[in-house]
Amino acid sequence: MPAAVRGNYMFEEWRATPVEAGESAGQTVPVPGRPSSLAGHDAITYKSSFSDPRDAADDVAVLELRGVYAHAEIELTGDRLDGDGVVEHDAYFDPVRIPFEPYDENELVVTCEKPRDRFGGLHDTDTVPEESAVPGIWWDVALESRPLPFVDSIEVHPEITADGATLNVRTTVVTDGPLEDRITYSLKPEGDHTSRGMMDRATVEAPGPGKTTVEHSIEVRDPALWWPRNYGDQNRYTLRAKLGDSEHSVTTGICDISRDGSEFRVNGEAFSIRGLNAFSDDVADVSRLVDVNANLVRAHAHVLPQEFYAACDEAGILVWQDLPLTGPDEFDTERATVLARRLAGVRGRHPSLACYGVHDDPVAAFADGLGSGVLDTLRLRWRAWRSSYDRSAAETVAQALPERRPVFPVVGGPGTEPDAAAYYPGWAYGQARDIDSLLDRYPADVVAEFGAASLGRDGVTEAAGFDTAKHDRHVDGGLEASQRYQSSVIGTVAERLRTDGHGAIASALRDTDNAGMGIYTVEGEPKVAKKTLERTFAPVQAFLTDPSPGETPVVVVNDTSVSRSATVEWEAGGESGQLDVTVTGNGRWEGGPIAIPDSATAVTLRTVFQTQTVENRYDLS
Repeated sequence: MPAAVRGNYMFEEWRATPVEAGESAGQTVPVPGRPSSLAGHDAITYKSSFSDPRDAADDVAVLELRGVYAHAEIELTGDRLDGDGVVEHDAYFDPVRIPFEPYDENELVVTCEKPRDRFGGLHDTDTVPEESAVPGIWWDVALESRPLPFVDSIEVHPEITADGATLNVRTTVVTDGPLEDRITYSLKPEGDHTSRGMMDRATVEAPGPGKTTVEHSIEVRDPALWWPRNYGDQNRYTLRAKLGDSEHSVTTGICDISRDGSEFRVNGEAFSIRGLNAFSDDVADVSRLVDVNANLVRAHAHVLPQEFYAACDEAGILVWQDLPLTGPDEFDTERATVLARRLAGVRGRHPSLACYGVHDDPVAAFADGLGSGVLDTLRLRWRAWRSSYDRSAAETVAQALPERRPVFPVVGGPGTEPDAAAYYPGWAYGQARDIDSLLDRYPADVVAEFGAASLGRDGVTEAAGFDTAKHDRHVDGGLEASQRYQSSVIGTVAERLRTDGHGAIASALRDTDNAGMGIYTVEGEPKVAKKTLERTFAPVQAFLTDPSPGETPVVVVNDTSVSRSATVEWEAGGESGQLDVTVTGNGRWEGGPIAIPDSATAVTLRTVFQTQTVENRYDLS
């Protein structure tokens, strides 16, 4: 992202220095960002200078830093920060906002360190290269000037009620002395939506200078609900808070999401998950999710920036939000609880926020190794894998998260009794088709990770998050063979999950390096698996129960909210036929069977509607 400009103000040059190297090692770097030249350093100091940004009518300046990873100390012109000295910050997803009285000339010093605890999440693992985990200011730097008093921030937590909806609002006000006044709230629908706006008021009382938080509830009659794509409109509202001449606004939406076992419900409607894990926070990935027919993205052990959420709100993509916590070993439950509450506070206004995850991959499943042979497949089916993992800590943290969204305390592999599964048949063990027996043996309502890795370019032997040994057990060849195998695994598992009614979240959307689990390369170019998953994730799609010669039923899955009628045409080895289909909204239809000749090398299914045709193809060779 470019340097932030507000009120025609831009920060001057930034200089970054690794703490252990000394001032002579400093270099000019772009901020915000992750300077690759500083990869591998544990602590980095960033410095910049600026002049007093205030206009004549303004009393204070406000510094905002977003995405400060991971532990940081912030100084302004020595230690002049709100009268309290150096500010410390330790949650990169929570913005730092500091009101202060600037000098004519000022110096900002931000020292960022790698995580001191378990809560660096994805970026504290070898899943991402060091260049993606440089301590720094990742998302935004901004400087504002304001008169006192002013509205500093708004948190909104929408909740559907029997009478409509309630917006639970926390408004932070900054004042230079005692204050007794009223905040005026206005709520207006965004875009061309015809739902009514409204106004409300709340009293603010501050005993003295500093920050004061006002809690208030706003009742909304006949709310226009936000829906995921293929289910309805993405209705949103702008909430504005005004105090004197100061005002602050945020965008929010009203959506209810619940879960009963494998069934999610959105605003009371049954909903089927088609998703991918995201290992980056690039907003451009939202359009890639849309292109592949996904309706959910899982922020895998990291937190997405507000801009990513806003794009998901607009596109109708749900967000599964993990805590930044992954891998074996114990963690500080009290610290995790504080982070969980802060996370819910700063992201809760987004209607796309679907659910939370607490602890990702707490145990290295099948640590003694499973290959892909017949013996290993039998072990996968019949051996009773068990883990000594104590899930009580994750469950304690889950209780601190809002009740109005589903929570998955544990996402893990076979034997961990996970709330959502990380199952990798065809990659870590067995064959892709073993997903059925795997789920029989180790039941899970939602599969939050599955797939296989592939090369992103020829000649790669080593890459972050890429297990070369597993890859070479399955693939004997270069780029084409690698991507073809990945595509086969992802297509097979995704089909079985969709036809059986399981939530299906593939790992991952995009590689973090020159090879990996992504269906896109690190540069964002599609791999072979992209087309396969796009076809498999079509909202209405026809599948074969058993894509092999002989008789096999046809299953049509409808992940939209309305009933659909179509004709399914099939071709295989010179034979053909058709089936008339009517499938209810968010339902499944099974019919046939069709007879696939022994001579067939491929089967093509075409689901023909009045205005479109959706194709699915099986390569039997």
